[in-house]
Amino acid sequence: MEAVFLFVLVMGLLVLRQSVILVLIVCAGYIHLFYGDGDLTYLIDDMWTAVNRDILLAIPMFILAGNIMSRGSIAERLIAIMRSLTQWLPGGLAVATILSCAVFAAISGSSPVTLLAVGSILYPALIKQGYNKKFALGALASAGTLGIVIPPSIPMIFYAIVTENSIGDLFLAGLIPGLLLAAVLSIYSLVVNRNIPSQPFDISAVWYALKRGIFALMTPVILLGGIYSGYFSATEAAGVAVAYALLVEVFVHREIKLVDFYDLSIDTARLLGTILPILAVATSINILLTAEQIPQEFAAWMTSVVDDKITFLIALNVMLLIVGCLVDIISAILMLAPILLPVAMAYGIDPIHFGVIMVVNLEIGYITPPIGLNLIVAMTAFKESFLTICQAVLPFILLMIFVLILVVWFPQISLVLLNR
Repeated sequence: MEAVFLFVLVMGLLVLRQSVILVLIVCAGYIHLFYGDGDLTYLIDDMWTAVNRDILLAIPMFILAGNIMSRGSIAERLIAIMRSLTQWLPGGLAVATILSCAVFAAISGSSPVTLLAVGSILYPALIKQGYNKKFALGALASAGTLGIVIPPSIPMIFYAIVTENSIGDLFLAGLIPGLLLAAVLSIYSLVVNRNIPSQPFDISAVWYALKRGIFALMTPVILLGGIYSGYFSATEAAGVAVAYALLVEVFVHREIKLVDFYDLSIDTARLLGTILPILAVATSINILLTAEQIPQEFAAWMTSVVDDKITFLIALNVMLLIVGCLVDIISAILMLAPILLPVAMAYGIDPIHFGVIMVVNLEIGYITPPIGLNLIVAMTAFKESFLTICQAVLPFILLMIFVLILVVWFPQISLVLLNR
């Protein structure tokens, strides 16, 4: 019963919108009180164990690479390629918006970075060409979330860390769901904007855009190709991403200077200052939970209450959708994945598939009020009211829930590339 009360306590604090670090500290105290011996030395040891991992190096380096690319011209050159390829379609610029977010997401691994980098260029262009303002806002806010699913994905790295699964497998499993999301959003964009005039296909414009953007276009090919071919690990890929981005932006595109690297590193460090303490405390809790078999107790209790897999999946997704409205995706994964994964496995759900379900589900939380990060970023970047942004993303939320249902109901979408 202590495990059940702990879960209820966590959910209660989240509903009351308490800070994540407060929730984790309360959980740590509760767990040490009821399951440990109250010695804080163990808490400190576990926190050190959490941050003393080579795999964690991938997170700051992917964030730094995304910052370099958004400060430089890689995003602008990728967008130019997508615009030249889609301008012949009615509503082609809307499709270019979705595709640009998808490609840049495969570089930066971050939703807010993708939204800001692509949105700063394409939002004015969409409005100028006569696209509905709410559509433009909704498309950019929702397509920006593709950075969470399409690899390399920072939330998937966190899931792999706390559940001890393969980052490479998670990246591969997220590829098709991410492309499916991009395809569904693109089709919707074409249908809604079918009356927007198109422009003739211009092969010379495509060639010019490809020449200018070839180094930018090669970025996801190098990173993902290196990971999936086994040439380098996810952590090494993050280092390659930083080196390649710096090389291209400083010496090829010449959009930033080496002295700018200092400021970009400081910005990355500030962001890590909010993430790593949460990871350290959460991992400390997870170590003690695992040692005391609490997730297994919760799994046993859940299977005694819910006797079939379908009911569990429905309850799981409803809960995650609610959590996504209240908590950022990293915090939700750190707190809930170690507890929920043993339950999911008890129902025969593959741990990699479960990770994709969590990430796709919590991805929707980026555009759902009241805490949706992309809503806040879009509100600030485009200077629109929060209510306007919320109304703009509503049809996109429904489309993303549709894709979520497909991912949940058909595990092959996630696992086919893993031959499972």
